Amino acid sequence: MRNLVRGGLLLLVTSLFVVFIYAQTRKETPSSAAIDSQPEIQNNLKASNTNKTKAVKKVRTKDAAGKTKVAADNSEQATETNEEEIAANSGDQGKKLVKKTASVKAVATSRGSFSATAYCLSGRTAMGHSVRRGLIAADPRVLPLGSTVVIEAGPWSGTYLVSDTGGGIKGKEIDIWVASCSEARRFGRRTVQISILK
Repeated sequence: MRNLVRGGLLLLVTSLFVVFIYAQTRKETPSSAAIDSQPEIQNNLKASNTNKTKAVKKVRTKDAAGKTKVAADNSEQATETNEEEIAANSGDQGKKLVKKTASVKAVATSRGSFSATAYCLSGRTAMGHSVRRGLIAADPRVLPLGSTVVIEAGPWSGTYLVSDTGGGIKGKEIDIWVASCSEARRFGRRTVQISILK
């Protein structure tokens, strides 16, 4: 019976070893479509840039009103622009202009009213951060650790990180860290509105 158990264990260990070795020797090759498409994309970009430079040759003429007419060589259409626009554009020749239009709009979910107090202790939070402005302590069942919240609390309003659990914080209570104990006394206990950022 003992030999049967030993044989079974030996077979199990050997099979696990084989599976482990097989799993590590499998190599993933990069997709050939990705490799082929890189040169094609670069060639297409070069071709489109040369086409644009050929098509943008323009003739400028002035009329009596101080306006400048800009017409393309291959079309009859003309557009009028102010001389200031032309001067601004001519100074930017050879420069690559990038217009930044990205904007981030955070969506917040309201969590309602919370009872807030302030504290001025030093040390580390439950997440391992050293205490600093912008950190709050909350019940992790109500506001999970690591979540970013927006607090509406008069001069203490702003965006805060839930980084601590606090000793006696239960339910809809939070502690806001402030720099001095006199500021904490001024804050006192107040009701604040909290929204979680997504």
